[in-house]
Amino acid sequence: MDVKQIKRSAGILLHITSLPSAFGIGDLGPEAFAFINFLKKSKQTFWQLLPLNPVSKDQAYSPYSSHSAMAGNTLLISPEQLVKEKLLTKADIKNATLPAKKQVAFSEAERVKCALFDKAYANFKKQNDKEAGKQFTSFCNNEAYWLDDFALYVCLKAFHQQQPWFKWSKEYKTRDANVVKTFVETYADDIEKVKWLQWIFLKQYIQLKQYANERGIQLFGDMPFYVGYDSAEVWSHPEIFSIDKNGKAIYVAGVPPDLFNENGQLWGMPVFRWDVLQEQNFDWWVKRMKKNIQLFDLLRLDHFRAFASYWQVKATEQTAKKGKWIQGPGVEIFEVFKNRFGQLPFVAEDLGDINDAVYELRDAYELPGMNVLQFAFGDNMAQSPYIPHHHIRQSIVYTGTHDNNTTIGWFKTLPAGDLQRIEQYCGEKVNAKSIWKLFNRLAYASVSNIAILPVQDVLGLDEKARMNLPAAIEKNWLWRLLPNQLNEEVSIYLKELCKVYDRTNNL
Repeated sequence: MDVKQIKRSAGILLHITSLPSAFGIGDLGPEAFAFINFLKKSKQTFWQLLPLNPVSKDQAYSPYSSHSAMAGNTLLISPEQLVKEKLLTKADIKNATLPAKKQVAFSEAERVKCALFDKAYANFKKQNDKEAGKQFTSFCNNEAYWLDDFALYVCLKAFHQQQPWFKWSKEYKTRDANVVKTFVETYADDIEKVKWLQWIFLKQYIQLKQYANERGIQLFGDMPFYVGYDSAEVWSHPEIFSIDKNGKAIYVAGVPPDLFNENGQLWGMPVFRWDVLQEQNFDWWVKRMKKNIQLFDLLRLDHFRAFASYWQVKATEQTAKKGKWIQGPGVEIFEVFKNRFGQLPFVAEDLGDINDAVYELRDAYELPGMNVLQFAFGDNMAQSPYIPHHHIRQSIVYTGTHDNNTTIGWFKTLPAGDLQRIEQYCGEKVNAKSIWKLFNRLAYASVSNIAILPVQDVLGLDEKARMNLPAAIEKNWLWRLLPNQLNEEVSIYLKELCKVYDRTNNL
């Protein structure tokens, strides 16, 4: 997608896990297709998602802290779709359903889905479908550049009772060739099953994407900048990360202290060795981008500022206070991307502590930035880059993002000065019942070419529907839609906004 050609349009931010389903977690099944139909009916153009990489209990199920930068989250595989492929029966999935809940039940979903996947894989092997087998083999060959390491990593992690790779026995931690060869031969079926699940995930996802694209809906993805310390990539490519020969992290990522956190944030993810990556012509990053471009029509580059400069902290530090800014790869890596991919379907997440170098890098490649209305009404309202009168066309406007409270929840904790500025700016009195509709209209009325509303703000939900609280490590990523919550009335509401503000699916 050529971002420079995008005209006035709109979309909804909703992660797949937040969809209703009978298996404890939203997935790539019937409700995902129904949501695409809802978007089309409501004159929307974009479905914005959170990262689709695997999630795990040890990382609090965060899609931004994954064991793989390339693999898909197999919890998103739809059992109903497996029935369509005759790998499961209706009776199989009927006996695996979970009670409907307002929150994602990660552990229960993992339990019932893994049992179904075992059965589906056994049926796949039993059927010995030659055409399907050929497609699976082709997938394994095409994706071998990341899939072989990932499948091996997953099985080795299970072999070591789910311990992180840097706590494995030395021969596995350092990938001793003979030991690894023996392991691959011994656990060949387990490794193949991991690959098979990735094939199923990609196949189901591509079917959904094609369905969306045929209906004028573009899938807008999200890519974290860093990779988890305990990940297939850091284990298999230690040379491109700040890791010593014993597997210990040397420098890790974070952000410096600010008004909200006197210690800064220490993320614990190893920073990249950009000198090594540069010698390799950024090959690993090119492959990563290729994978994401395959999955998404438009891609948000999370923590975009790290391409310009990033906060580096010694791994031995307990806080992020003693870090320092290090120059990122900047123009050099984007020139490689441009030469490799031509059009760059990227959106720069340019929120937070941003300097001119970040804006210059963003603008050099004409990437849209982000305007968040919840950030617009502080003391500097008139000059704020987030206030509508300072928006530019080549940008995306949000009421809030997955890291923000819902607009109603945010409004309830608003300082008196901010409330006064909102009323001064909009020329009317506002309250918790009216603020969400007012902000939705401000977003749609903006000159930004794309307006994205979190589905919680489409529905006018309060703080109980918040998706993520960045300062907390528990009770995030849990919120879900109720069945039929996106009804005809909501669709009519969105269609009216699109019509009034000229955002009627204009791609």
